[in-house]
Amino acid sequence: MLGLAGLLTRRNLIFTLMCVEIMLNASGLAFVAAGARWAQPDGQVMFLFILAMAAAEVAIGLAFVLLFHRTQLALDVDAASEMRG
Repeated sequence: MLGLAGLLTRRNLIFTLMCVEIMLNASGLAFVAAGARWAQPDGQVMFLFILAMAAAEVAIGLAFVLLFHRTQLALDVDAASEMRG
């Protein structure tokens, strides 16, 4: 819930990426807790996939943030509507 609230209220791209990471970690925690509840290793396997996806999201997201900052000289999400091309 904290990640969604931050995603909806923040306008900075760095904070937006951090909120997405919080949501991914929360879903991973839910998988681990469900796996522990039913004594199955499936939750931990899914958590590994979520970690891999989070690492890829961070790499691509930070590359996008650097490119966006280079072109707009700001990290405001509302400035993205001015991008063309």
